[in-house]
Amino acid sequence: RGVDVSHYQGDIDFAAIAEQDLSFVFIKATEGSGTVDERFAENWENARTAGLYAGAYHFFSFDSAGDTQADNFIAAVPYAEDALPPVIDLEHYRTEDLPDAASVQEQLRVMLDRLRQAYGKTPIIYTTSTCYEAYLESSDLNYILWIRSVLTPPSSALEWQFWQYNPRGLLEGYTGGEQYIDLNVFCGSLNELHALTESVSFG
Repeated sequence: RGVDVSHYQGDIDFAAIAEQDLSFVFIKATEGSGTVDERFAENWENARTAGLYAGAYHFFSFDSAGDTQADNFIAAVPYAEDALPPVIDLEHYRTEDLPDAASVQEQLRVMLDRLRQAYGKTPIIYTTSTCYEAYLESSDLNYILWIRSVLTPPSSALEWQFWQYNPRGLLEGYTGGEQYIDLNVFCGSLNELHALTESVSFG
């Protein structure tokens, strides 16, 4: 089991998090082409010091080029040989219809390639079932899937490796204005989770 966090959780005691039968954490690093999470640097250092498997995630913007989004992430997230693969958070945040699939896939492909080159690992894509069907299901993009599905387990047709099953978890160890924390599971053993830190390709 693991969590994902951002500045909304405030000051996080990662040692306390680890003691609650949790093995990994994904930490928000960046968003779009210019935003860096104000807590990322300290969260990154403290999570690793606490012995958790740690990875960084980027909130993908439909309004920015994949190259400049990759620049933002790479500038903020240091290379660490033992880190989990970088994550792109792909979800719909607009009030209007989903953006055109071809244009999103084009920019997503650019960012995936940049992150793979920079960190030597196949990136993870966090997404909802809606965005998976719109942008990933029929694509040839190479990635590791982290699916958000809070009402039911992910479809058995999906080859997911991470599952965000509860966005309203309650744990000890953080003091931010947000009382809830996202809970996740990894589909595999602890040894298989460790192997992701070493992988240079997937699937």
